[in-house]
Amino acid sequence: MKLLKYPFILIWRIWFYVLMLCTIILLSPLFLILTSSDRYYHQFFWLVRNVWANVILYGMGFYPVIEREQEIERGKSYVLIANHTSMTDIMLMLKASRNPFVFVGKKELARIPIFGFFYKRVCIMVDRNNIKSRTEVYERAKKRLDDGLSICIFPEGGVPDEEVFLDEFKDGAFRLAIAYQIPIVPMTFADNKKRFSYTFLSGSPGIMRVKVHTFLETTGLTVADRVALKEQAREIIGEQLHAFRAEEEQEVSGSSFFR
Repeated sequence: MKLLKYPFILIWRIWFYVLMLCTIILLSPLFLILTSSDRYYHQFFWLVRNVWANVILYGMGFYPVIEREQEIERGKSYVLIANHTSMTDIMLMLKASRNPFVFVGKKELARIPIFGFFYKRVCIMVDRNNIKSRTEVYERAKKRLDDGLSICIFPEGGVPDEEVFLDEFKDGAFRLAIAYQIPIVPMTFADNKKRFSYTFLSGSPGIMRVKVHTFLETTGLTVADRVALKEQAREIIGEQLHAFRAEEEQEVSGSSFFR
């Protein structure tokens, strides 16, 4: 039975890249204009959030369901974080925040044809193996924060291994939030690994649940508090992942009981 599914999964997976490529090509004239200056970034963000992300998510049969413990305030800056196990995390994060934000991401993504060209123009790239590059992130982030934007960092740094439940968090997001005394917005992405993992012949359409947790304030904290803050954020996201998993197991056991 699994062998019969593989051709359909293969076509569906290829469709993801077709959607990404076609939407970027079709929108590229607008992207070129809106990435030509930082003053157009709000318009660029609106376009990628409401058009590009929607086309890919709904075009793949993914349906975001977002639950919020606290609302993001318009015009306020935050550091947005979430667990990171799928390429669809980018699109789902765009759906989770109406406030414009800038991604901090690894420089290797700039090598992706077409996508990488615009990625370099709008994202803050970092080489995690280069101390100077990591330091420069703070300078570029400050400029974006001064413009009233938020910053998004996936503190795991990307986890292609599906056996990893929740990897250790890196310091960057927490150092940044403390340095500029802005709140951290922890989010838990429940289904992205199951829906569209890094394993090519896997996945399925369906709901993508997001839990936006109560924000973590950093007012009065110093760099010495970063470890405790990091562990607090990781614990919040980890507990929610366990809760989501327990819900799924309960649903499975319930459905098998009534068979």
